[in-house]
Order: sequence, then structure tokens, then C-alpha cells
Amino acid sequence: MRKIRYSKDADALLVELSTEPVDYAEDSGPFIVHFSKGGEPVLLEVLEAKEFVLGALHCLVKETEATLP
Repeated sequence: MRKIRYSKDADALLVELSTEPVDYAEDSGPFIVHFSKGGEPVLLEVLEAKEFVLGALHCLVKETEATLP
């Protein structure tokens, strides 16, 4: 993992995995994964980040599973 940034305006958590240029992206629910031309993940966007992170922390504290929207 290279960098993690939070965009308050978009409520998105951006996890930079590589410095490769982005070729395309695929989304699945609150996640958008950006890939290089070779198919390697470059950037992960977590949308509605506050809800996601707070839900994940709650699961850690309660030792339960979380359900993604």
C-alpha cells in the first residue's frame, strides 16, 4: 500500500496500491477498483467511506461480520 487519502467532499477513501497508470475501472457496490493495462489493481475507492469505516470498526469491537450494501 502506497498512500491512503480521504476526500471529505466525496466521502471517499482512496487507497493507492501502485503508481502504474490507470487503464480502466470496475465498480461493485460501494467499491471502485482501478486497474492497469495489465489488469493489476492500481487504486481502490471506497464510497460512503464514513459508513464503511464505522461499520468495520463496529464489527472489530463486537467481533462480528459486516454485510456490505
